[in-house]
Amino acid sequence: MKKKENKAKTSLSMQFAFVFASLMILAIIGFILINTVFLEKFYLKNKETVIKNAYKRIAQAADESQLDSDTLEMELDAVALKYNISVIVVDVDSRTVNSAGDGAEAMRMAIWDKIFTSDRNMPGDKIIEKTDAYQLLISTDRRSNVEYIEMWGFLSNDNIFLVRSPIQSIEEAARITNLFLAGTGAVVILIGVIVVFFVSRRVAKPILELAHISEKMGELDFDVRYNGKEKNEIGLLGSNINRMSQTLENTISELKVANVELQKDIEKKEKLEEMRSEFVSNVSHELKTPIALIQGYAEGLVEGISEDKESRDYYCSVICDEADKMNTMVKKLLTLNELEFGSENINMDRFDIVTLIRNRIQSTELLAKQKEFDIIFSENNPIYVWGDEFKAEEVLTNYISNAINHCDGDNQIIISLEKNDKTLKINVFNTGEKIPEESIEHVFEKFYKVDKARTRDYGGSGIGLSIVKAIQDAINQKYGVVNEDNGVSFWFEMELA
Repeated sequence: MKKKENKAKTSLSMQFAFVFASLMILAIIGFILINTVFLEKFYLKNKETVIKNAYKRIAQAADESQLDSDTLEMELDAVALKYNISVIVVDVDSRTVNSAGDGAEAMRMAIWDKIFTSDRNMPGDKIIEKTDAYQLLISTDRRSNVEYIEMWGFLSNDNIFLVRSPIQSIEEAARITNLFLAGTGAVVILIGVIVVFFVSRRVAKPILELAHISEKMGELDFDVRYNGKEKNEIGLLGSNINRMSQTLENTISELKVANVELQKDIEKKEKLEEMRSEFVSNVSHELKTPIALIQGYAEGLVEGISEDKESRDYYCSVICDEADKMNTMVKKLLTLNELEFGSENINMDRFDIVTLIRNRIQSTELLAKQKEFDIIFSENNPIYVWGDEFKAEEVLTNYISNAINHCDGDNQIIISLEKNDKTLKINVFNTGEKIPEESIEHVFEKFYKVDKARTRDYGGSGIGLSIVKAIQDAINQKYGVVNEDNGVSFWFEMELA
């Protein structure tokens, strides 16, 4: 069979280079678009702000009669030099009061034109803002044919002012800037693609090595290891792959061991069949007595051995009682069978064991009053455990039922809780006779009865405690029984939540 090869259609180096080039091209296009659309507006807005600030300073000086002061002249010179503007203030006789920047004479003539020319604005002039004190506009000088953004008007002392700044060709500047961006961008992209290609190849090399290792692992070859010394995410990935390779190797080894164990389990199948045979034999034995009783009393009723109503009612009650015992025993046998052969699911949930215990105690209150015994449980605060709540209730019910059937002496049943490191021990103690020492290790076996006569009296089948054993074994938790000074204590453990 031809080996299928899995190779990347596009290398990481090419992908990184393509992504870098795409991002750079998008960035340059964005810069060019922004430059084309917004540069002129931003430029004019900036000039407008500078001219207005200059006007405010001149207007303030006029109000304070300081237009010809040296301080104002120095301030205006600094602004003119920094922002490339020209300022002039003249009186009504056209004498210069103060000026800054280049072309004072030309500006004085421009003021003359604006005041004494009937058409103060050129045909191409564009008024930006007009108030009673000034006009802000874009205008072309009549003499030099230079385009300016300018503000002119009258101050509070009737002096005339003009503030102007030449407007460079914004469109030409934007075009030159865009060409520069395109040219330098192309060079940057070319250099960047080359750098990214070689850097990404260096990054991709360990990734290709990891891909080769994973391919070997897919072929169940776990001897190959990643030997890179990187301290980044790739090094971490390599370390994790090495650990995973070792784990898989160990797991496969364990699976092989498990396979051997499986063979042993198959050998145990015969033993299970023997257990089934024993189970059927025990069931047959347990059912033999109630069936015989039911058959005997039923035949007596059919043959009319006793004709008085009281005797017939007694016969019927015996039949019903034995049938009920058989029904209970069959149900328990089915439950035990499901637990022992793993056909019943165990649901692990978090629940409050204190609430469960109190609910079970409440359900036995009537029986406790009838038999005149006390059930004592002092815990009130919630204690949460992990387990199958239904199965835990089954264990508790069997323990309480067992305690009720064997309670004697002081007639007390005491339920107590004992916290350990990670588990909770639930004790169900009843006063009465102790269990013989030779029977202690057998009480959880199926159909085992310590006192067969007493067990027969209350309808015990010897299955309840074996159900406890099966449930606790299913969740890998401990259980047991201990003889106390004045009674017997059955216990089981659950994992604390």
